[in-house]
Amino acid sequence: MTTVGSGKYTYELVQDFPRLPAGESLGVVSTVATDSRDRVYVFQRTDIPVMVFDRDGNYLSRWGIDAIADPHGMTIADDIVYITDRSDSVAVSFTLDGRPLQVIGERGVYSDTGCERAGDLVPRAAGPFNYPTEMVPSPSGDIYVSDGYRNSRVHRFSSDGQLIQSWGQPGKSAPGEFHLPHSVLVDPDGKVYVCDRANRRVQIFSPEGEFIEMWTGMGGPNDISRDSEGIFYICEQEADGEPPHTSVRDGSGNVLARWPTRHAHGLWVDSHGDIYLGLTTSHSVDKYVRKG
Repeated sequence: MTTVGSGKYTYELVQDFPRLPAGESLGVVSTVATDSRDRVYVFQRTDIPVMVFDRDGNYLSRWGIDAIADPHGMTIADDIVYITDRSDSVAVSFTLDGRPLQVIGERGVYSDTGCERAGDLVPRAAGPFNYPTEMVPSPSGDIYVSDGYRNSRVHRFSSDGQLIQSWGQPGKSAPGEFHLPHSVLVDPDGKVYVCDRANRRVQIFSPEGEFIEMWTGMGGPNDISRDSEGIFYICEQEADGEPPHTSVRDGSGNVLARWPTRHAHGLWVDSHGDIYLGLTTSHSVDKYVRKG
């Protein structure tokens, strides 16, 4: 087996982790997450958007047919599944078996940012939503959504889906400027971490959207996860002639381990410290089993 990382953060690669039913294959895997029992939920861009596996990769179940048009981000917290349906421009939560609980936004209705091509630097910021990228809950009960492919904002909602505030402007350098905010995470203190992908940085804000600091020196961050010890995991795009990487970082953004991977659009770390990468190009999931 391939071994990567170093010291406490050493891993063995299990390539193409899911064991699919006979004759089946995965589509474009957008991301992956685990529940409280470390069952693995694979979020893919097919008409079976969610497939569930156990920790060994054995197939368990599937759901979401006709419920999700364009799978993008997925987070599982307290055994609630939070997803963004990118081109339908909604953020939706589900039970673990796929029963819808809440929809934020209106399907097919887009805020006026003046952006026509997803991923471009938008002419102007606007309200929810225009191709949102990820939805996560916070310890306070508020919900945060990064709105990135045709907007440049983070939106904060109450637990019942009422908009509290939005922040962010299109731009390439200043704090609070975003070019494709691609993923969002909220830590136990309520701090909000935004993967500002095209600007190749993670920006960190207070719960109210006040800028705190940023982490730089990375490929474009596609996704970010945090373990119970306060360690962060980021999957990074190709940059400066380097291949994609996964990095392990402390709470100040210092690199603890970093290694090249296949192109990963989504990332998750489970309760054992194992890392899962959702692979768009390779149509698969790679698992890195922690050995350190």
